[in-house]
Amino acid sequence: MAFDPLTAIFGVGEKLIDKLIPDPAAKAKAQFEMRQLAQNGELKELETRMSAILAEAQSSDPWTSRARPSFLYVVYLMILVSIPMGFLTAFSPETALAVTTGMQSWLAAIPESMWTLFGAGYLGYTGAREFGKHSKNKHGSNDG
Repeated sequence: MAFDPLTAIFGVGEKLIDKLIPDPAAKAKAQFEMRQLAQNGELKELETRMSAILAEAQSSDPWTSRARPSFLYVVYLMILVSIPMGFLTAFSPETALAVTTGMQSWLAAIPESMWTLFGAGYLGYTGAREFGKHSKNKHGSNDG
C-alpha cells in the first residue's frame, strides 16, 4: 500500500484534536474546519511539504538525514541553557541581564523566515517520525 501524505496529515491532526480539545462541540468544530481545509485544497501544500520531508528523511545521504535532528538539538540546548541562567540571575542579576540582552540581540538578528523554517521543519520531522512509528507498528515491528 502506497503512502498517502494527506492521510498522514489527517491522522496527526485528528490525534492532536482528540488530545488538545476536550469539549465535544469544540472538537467537532475543529474536525469540521480541518475537513474544510482539505476540501478547499489548502492541505495540498502541506501534503507536498510532507512528501519532501519524508523523501529527505529516507535519503541514504547521512548529512541529509542528520541535518534536521542536529538543528533540533541546537534548539534544545538553547532551552536547557535557560536553567543555569535562572541560577545566575539569583547570584548576579547584572551579569544575567547582560547575557540576556546579548542573547536577545543575537536572536533578533535571525530573520523571521528562519524561524518559520524551523517551525515547519520541526512539525514535519515529528510528523514523519510519528508516521514511521505508526507504520512500523502496523506491520508488526515493535521497535519504534
